Amino acid sequence: MEDRPMSLSGDYVQDWALVDVETSGLRPGRDRVLSLAVMTVDHNWREVRRYTTLLDPGVDPGPVHIHGLTTERLRGAPTFDKVASRVAEMLHGRVMVAHNARFDYDFLAGEFARAAVVMPVRRRLCTLELNRRLVPPTPDLQLTTLVDYYGVTRHRAHDALGDTLMLSGVLRRSLEAALQRGVELPFAACPPRQDSRYPVSIPKARCPYRNPGRLASKLVQGMKVAFTGETELPRLELATRAAAAGLNVMNNVSRQTSVLVANDPFGTTGKTERARTEGVPVIDEPTFLKLLDEIAPGEPADSRSSRGPGRPRDGSE
Repeated sequence: MEDRPMSLSGDYVQDWALVDVETSGLRPGRDRVLSLAVMTVDHNWREVRRYTTLLDPGVDPGPVHIHGLTTERLRGAPTFDKVASRVAEMLHGRVMVAHNARFDYDFLAGEFARAAVVMPVRRRLCTLELNRRLVPPTPDLQLTTLVDYYGVTRHRAHDALGDTLMLSGVLRRSLEAALQRGVELPFAACPPRQDSRYPVSIPKARCPYRNPGRLASKLVQGMKVAFTGETELPRLELATRAAAAGLNVMNNVSRQTSVLVANDPFGTTGKTERARTEGVPVIDEPTFLKLLDEIAPGEPADSRSSRGPGRPRDGSE
């Protein structure tokens, strides 16, 4: 923490959660978080808590030459679901801050969704965007460049904790400059969302029922269901309800799919287009939930009496 005195007031005084993530790539829907650091600071700029951890992403770590996080270094680290509650507690009730905050926010949102834990961030502040408004006389607005400009202590770059410590100093000096010049802070609202731009893959589990085929008038246990587009309920909640009722939740659409749930049946997502091509029935979310309450019993997948020789068990596309 930088210990030079500071004097702030109004919107410039918040409870902050400073965040940095190192990732396996640049796409939140595909790539994963390899390490993270969170530092919470109160409105008097006192550090409250600090937490950093490596994570087992379950995928190739990507550009090791940048972050130095090899598969060997990550082996034995917790998966995000094991630390999600702790991170959520630190984020709760605070403004999330990061340098290029949309990047860190989208990656964390994806990890929280995969873990089926609510991400409790309602506002975020980006120090990159703030310094675009401040226009410091620097050749660029990279974090390390701003560290040197503001006289902040340098730490190891592309290290989650090191970047968070540098972010802390840059945020303090940027807030002071913004207050002195009357620059409005670029807060971004973060309403709860089901992020259809980066849809989360639904964890697969073996369905205990045979697929009875396409939806006609009612849902039957064992039917293969997929979801696409914006939904009123979080996608994971819909999938959990469907699986608990005995449906086979899929992440894609094929000729085997029984029904696609889409609130915009004429949308242009890959799933709706494939459903139209294959003739898969499409229903909206309210209809699906109503049918789910009246689901008919299915035939157990291990029932051999009505499955002829050579017919595969359902459960995969």
